[in-house]
Amino acid sequence: MRIFLDANILITVLNKEYPLYNHAARILSLSKSSRFTIYTSPICLAIAFYFATKKSGEIKAKEKIRTLIENIKLTSVNEKTCLQAAQNPMIHDYEDGLQYYSAVDKKCQAIITTDTEDFYFSEIEILTCEQFIESCF
Repeated sequence: MRIFLDANILITVLNKEYPLYNHAARILSLSKSSRFTIYTSPICLAIAFYFATKKSGEIKAKEKIRTLIENIKLTSVNEKTCLQAAQNPMIHDYEDGLQYYSAVDKKCQAIITTDTEDFYFSEIEILTCEQFIESCF
């Protein structure tokens, strides 16, 4: 199964934000399973890096981002995804549209986020960490 992790999930893991940390870290650990392919976008990494620097400093945040990159796959944000997000009249938050269409481009079957309402326009499944774990295990 291909899943996309929104920036807020990455931030939860990088900053060890409880109570969601345990669930988010468990999902991230699925990158080692042959059943799952975990994706995120370069934009999500940039957002996560920003918040990780606030808690851990720049050097430690770069180490954490590097570890993420080594363990998950990245989607692309390109002309096609930018246009799709801009042309969809249902999308009011352009950044969410970019994440969504980059996930669609990689054929992700679910987006994992703490803010499921952000993807009200989605045609693929949108789940919280808890919902994803309950549905898969």
